[in-house]
Amino acid sequence: MADAWIRPDWTASKGVDAAVSTRQGPGVSAGPYGRLNLGLRSGDDVMAVAANRAAVVTALGLPREPLWLRQVHGTDVAERPESPGSPVTGPSAGDEEPVADAAVARGPGQVLAILTADCLPVLFASADGQTIGAAHAGWRGLAAGVLENTVKAMDAEGIQAWLGPAIGGASYEVGEEVREAFVAHDPGSAEAFVATRPGHWLCDLYSLARRRLASVGVTHVSGGGFDTLTDARLYSYRRDGAQSGRFASLVWTR
Repeated sequence: MADAWIRPDWTASKGVDAAVSTRQGPGVSAGPYGRLNLGLRSGDDVMAVAANRAAVVTALGLPREPLWLRQVHGTDVAERPESPGSPVTGPSAGDEEPVADAAVARGPGQVLAILTADCLPVLFASADGQTIGAAHAGWRGLAAGVLENTVKAMDAEGIQAWLGPAIGGASYEVGEEVREAFVAHDPGSAEAFVATRPGHWLCDLYSLARRRLASVGVTHVSGGGFDTLTDARLYSYRRDGAQSGRFASLVWTR
């Protein structure tokens, strides 16, 4: 299925691979969640989500089950320890998911995943392909430093980043509090906002992410240019409301 996956246009080490799921993938979710919804707490049938997560492992030939996170729009970074063993094909139980909005891992056979439906997923890889990272950068986490924390936790040389599908700057209207959260930290980030009506602005998450990454020395950045609100392949909370599913941005080491 050509439309089942989006592949990053980056130049990561040959030992690193990545993909983003779309609604057209091999899933069993029905109704507004159809069909490859991977969000365990999105309101969808839990067994359907479990089947969908297992299908992702099989379809992509992942070396093990992804580390699924309980994302809370924060800045904590989970680290998956390197451990041997056979590939895992079942989904994580909800109480086994770390409460974090980013994760890093080192060594072969590691898989990380970020769930989104408008927020910005960012994937990372070190130059030697031995360290990977993934972050969930909604505006709150992005403003609070989740990308900087991820880069620090990776503690690796030659990190590059890929900006995955998020709501586009032309579709994302926010209030003054969002703009102030960024401008107070970095006055130059005002360039990422365009005034619409009093107290409201269009917000370019991709531009903001690039500024944050550059501030910690990550300038090899690709991706961007998506708009989940207008792309029917992808889930969008702003478009679909409470019955929106979640797609996954995954990065793994072979």
